[in-house]
Amino acid sequence: MTENEVSSFLKRYPKVTTIELLISDMNGVLRGKRIERNLLEKVVTQGFYLPGSVMSLDATGTTVESAGLGADVGDRDRKCCLIPGTLAIVPWIEDGSRGQALCTMVGDSDEPFFADPRQILCSAVERFNELNYQVGFAAELEFYLVDIARDAKGGLRPPVSATTGRRIGSCQVYSIDDLSEYDAFIQDVLQAAREQNIPADTVIAEYAPGQFEVNLHHSDNIVRSVDHAILLKRVIRQIARQHGMEATFMAKPYIEESGNGLHMHLSLMQDGKNILAADNPIDNPIMRNMVAGLLSMADSTQAFMAPNINSYRRLAPGAFAPTAKNWGYDNRTVALRIPSGSKAATRIEHRMAGADANPYLVVTALIAGVAEGIRQRMEPPEAVTGNAYEQTHPHVADNLRDALRNMENDARTADWFGESFVKLYKICKWHDLHLFEQQVTQMEYDLLLGYA
Repeated sequence: MTENEVSSFLKRYPKVTTIELLISDMNGVLRGKRIERNLLEKVVTQGFYLPGSVMSLDATGTTVESAGLGADVGDRDRKCCLIPGTLAIVPWIEDGSRGQALCTMVGDSDEPFFADPRQILCSAVERFNELNYQVGFAAELEFYLVDIARDAKGGLRPPVSATTGRRIGSCQVYSIDDLSEYDAFIQDVLQAAREQNIPADTVIAEYAPGQFEVNLHHSDNIVRSVDHAILLKRVIRQIARQHGMEATFMAKPYIEESGNGLHMHLSLMQDGKNILAADNPIDNPIMRNMVAGLLSMADSTQAFMAPNINSYRRLAPGAFAPTAKNWGYDNRTVALRIPSGSKAATRIEHRMAGADANPYLVVTALIAGVAEGIRQRMEPPEAVTGNAYEQTHPHVADNLRDALRNMENDARTADWFGESFVKLYKICKWHDLHLFEQQVTQMEYDLLLGYA
């Protein structure tokens, strides 16, 4: 970030008194600190510091000491730098007194820090560019709005509409009425996104009560697009709070309803043209290479697509969440869907990641799969027609334990993500898995306490 960008921002927003400096951890959670206005120019030229251990936190936000970034190295600080183009106003602070900027962590000599997910994506993109292609990219984020007050049993429930005073209780996919009931929230989300230069423009009602999807514009600046996805999740959560609700990107907040996905749309550009465009895209050689590469790395990157215990509750047959390594044209029962539409917009919709995944890591996995497929000229299995859930296809892992083992056993994962990061991620996620497995649930008490 340049001093000119900072001075222009401060001049445009004279009421800003504090700036939030945000950085994504391994889990996609934004962390950081606030500084006073008069320190911003110093931070731009000199950076600021956070403990490197923020990149090795468990699901509770506690340092995983066995990962080696905490007490073993004195919980030492690492330099963080502001990312150009991310300095923006925080629109939900009504007096205009707060700004924010997205940041990234660097090493001792300002080289990329191995544990920063954004730096991992930047490295993958730089490496992919050697193929003389550019990835066109757009993201779709699914989320639920839930009532702050839980139901009588302590469970989640849809919020009460401020417009009608009723609580949505049925699935009305693509319902305009449901959008109208939450119109004030949706409009505030889109307005806040505009004020932060986040290109979000479409919101639809999804497959469950209180579930919505928001879409980001297609772009060939893939790192910037993922920055937008990270920041948009923050916008949605904050605006929901303003409206007396909560927004959650949990992969499966309701066991009986659809899960939240993070769908990625990929095209491949060369000299400004989409080289996937074809009358029959399934027969396009580059398309086939890309699909084959993505499927070939599906096992070893599943731990990035589904990073939590709850992630695997989403992967249920018939729930429009992919459970197998397959693909097809205009088919929402497969993992990789080639959407119908104009020839110029031909693309792959990658449907495997949950909304709880870290977008930086998910997109790194996609770039790696695409590159491997193109380099090795891989060929995919036959495209699926009909309901894939009623057919037999090779399955991806349905639990975090197997997914982590698959990640460790594929050398390509360490090649693209870095051996040190894969080791770090593995340690932290095994820690999370053990954390969850050490809990005794209410159902165990109900079923076993008086009988076992």
